[in-house]
Parts: sequence; structure tokens; C-alpha cells
Amino acid sequence: MDYILQQIWERKFVFLGTFFIVFTLSYVALVAIDFVPEPPATNESEEATSTALVSSETKTEFPLTIVSPVITKVEASTTENQYELPLTINIVKLNKKVSVANPTSRAIADLDAALLNGVVRHPDSAELGQAGNVFILGHSSYLPTVFNKNFQAFNGIQSLEWGDVVEVYSDESVYEYRVDKVYRAKAQDLTVPIAGAEKRLTLATCNSFGSTDDRYIVEAEQIEVRKL
Repeated sequence: MDYILQQIWERKFVFLGTFFIVFTLSYVALVAIDFVPEPPATNESEEATSTALVSSETKTEFPLTIVSPVITKVEASTTENQYELPLTINIVKLNKKVSVANPTSRAIADLDAALLNGVVRHPDSAELGQAGNVFILGHSSYLPTVFNKNFQAFNGIQSLEWGDVVEVYSDESVYEYRVDKVYRAKAQDLTVPIAGAEKRLTLATCNSFGSTDDRYIVEAEQIEVRKL
């Protein structure tokens, strides 16, 4: 035993070097398969970031990376508290309830940070009760193990079909939407209308704001509002 310990001591620098290399390679491998959650990137110059290629028809295209957001809602609130913010989504078919964040910043770093706590209503989209499109994005991940369940917030929305019901809760009401379209789209080809005369809901999977990954999209029409 003394001989073995003596040999280890004499080669201690070789041992430490080998340990450091193995540890570093293992960490890099875990990051590469997204096993280790990565903090959202920050860039203080991105304050006007996440609304890409806004047209005169008030549309937002992906990836959300333009620097001059100019969206104006088609309805101005004339009565205080006329519209409501979404707080929870209940996807009935999936038996899934998810918290909704309502950030006011369009900065990609801020929106990505909000996604760590649930799904996110894009700040330029309509509010509940307002004509237009309530646009909500959430993570999806099919890794066998994730530390933050919000990375799987929108898992399975691609299995929704026409007629399925999505309930969106505010403080005082339940807004019920009927699914009328489900599809997959490349981020660079996707256009989501924000304005309009109808009251609609769009859900989209999202690895991160500004990413170019394909997304699953669910579009739905408001059919009922119930007071809690």
C-alpha cells in the first residue's frame, strides 16, 4: 500500500492534469446535449430586440431580432382595466397547466429569462379581451431529464387538433379558445399577425427568442368568457 501511495504522490501532477482534462471534457459533453441549463445571454445594447420585421399590417416575423419595434395595438384602452393579462394556461387535452409571465421588456435576454419561469406572452401582442392575437411562447424539450420543468412547458402541443380547448385564466375570468390550426414552421418563414378584428390566441414552442429552430404553432379562436 505504501508503495502504491508513493507512486501516486510521485505522479501527482500527471494525476491532477488527467483529472482536469476528464472533468472538462465531461462538462462540455453535458452542455452539448443540453443537460446543463445555460443562462440567457445578456446584451445591454439589445433593448429594442425581439420584434422582427414589423410590417405596416402589424405582423411579427421570426426570428425575433429587429432593433426598431414599432408595433402599435389596433385598440387603445379607453377604460381602465378594460383588458386583462393572462396568468395561467390550461391545455385541457394534455391536462397541463402552465404559469404565464407578462414581461414589459422586448430585450431577448429578458424574454429568455422569463421563459425559465413558465411561458411568456409577447409584450407587443394583444391582452385578454382585446381584439387581436394573444401570442404566447414556451419551451419544449424531450430530453429524459431536465432540472427545470418549464423547459417542457409546451411539450405535446403539436398533438392538439381542431376543436380542442385551451383555457386562459386572468385574475377574474376564464377565456376559452377553440383550436382551429396546428402546424410546424421554420422560424425564418413564420409570420404571426398581432393585430386584427378577431380575438385569437397563438401558442408557439421556442428554444429561445431569436433562435432559428423549427417551431410548433397552435392557433385558436376565442369562443367564450366566464367570470371566476
